Amino acid sequence: MEKLMEYISFIIQGIVQGLTEFLPVSSSGHLNIVQHFFGITEDNIFLNVMLHVGTLISVCVFYHKLIARLFVAGIKIIKDIFTGKFSFKNMDDDRNLVVMLIVGLLPLFALFIPIGNDMKLKDLADLFSGDPRFFIVTGIALLATSALLLAGIMLDKYRTNLIEKGIAKKKERYSFLDAIVVGCVQMVAALFPGLSRSGSTLAAGQLRGISKQSALDYTFVLAIPSILAAAVLEFKDVITSDVPLSVNWGAVILGMVCAAVVGYLSIALFKWLLKTDKTYVFVIYTAVAGVLVVTVSIIEMVTGNIISL
Repeated sequence: MEKLMEYISFIIQGIVQGLTEFLPVSSSGHLNIVQHFFGITEDNIFLNVMLHVGTLISVCVFYHKLIARLFVAGIKIIKDIFTGKFSFKNMDDDRNLVVMLIVGLLPLFALFIPIGNDMKLKDLADLFSGDPRFFIVTGIALLATSALLLAGIMLDKYRTNLIEKGIAKKKERYSFLDAIVVGCVQMVAALFPGLSRSGSTLAAGQLRGISKQSALDYTFVLAIPSILAAAVLEFKDVITSDVPLSVNWGAVILGMVCAAVVGYLSIALFKWLLKTDKTYVFVIYTAVAGVLVVTVSIIEMVTGNIISL
């Protein structure tokens, strides 16, 4: 029975990871909510690594054609640099996207800035997630996600109206400033559980005037190195940990497969909802979730008791 429950647990965690990694509802926020209400204090780092690998596989499979094109474009850029033919102005769309992805990743290095007490900026995420006293941060971040998504939707409708009237033109390519802004938003999203990485970076792209489908594709492709970096850092923690690693490989692989399959479906679902202008459901969901978490947090602060199931 214990083995069965472990398999069920890993399946559920894989499904949750696959859904929340790509839908604009914040995987870290939902994980923090689950751990808070169920009193979970232990963090299975190795499982986190494998679930991240599962979602990494899903986005790579979904965008395999684009990734192949970008790989070729990257080789061409290197060749152009060494032959003296490289020019920012004359880059085609694929080469432009490669450069903008690199630029968009640069702000993530700010996460390693020391902030005192042997802490780096990225350690704030663990503090906000692991300490029940900061549970309200998750609620506020969910409300911020809702507000960003709503702003993106409203601005996209306004710009679409201008394009239809011939007043404005459709913007598909990212500029350096666009990529920096989106990269900074992704960096901030990494610090606060509840602030969706996919939702906030999508909204940032839309607020910069990028068409919603181009902004979403950029967001998901940008997620590949981000997820890979998170998995590598977590795997490093596994290797350096003094706790002996005991793994139920069957359950772990099953959880990883669930994360990959559900992740693939969630990407397809998000693209369809964006195309059909139904992403307002995420605005409502994150707003309701945020209000509930903030309410519970205030009750806990007033009573001094942690609410758990």
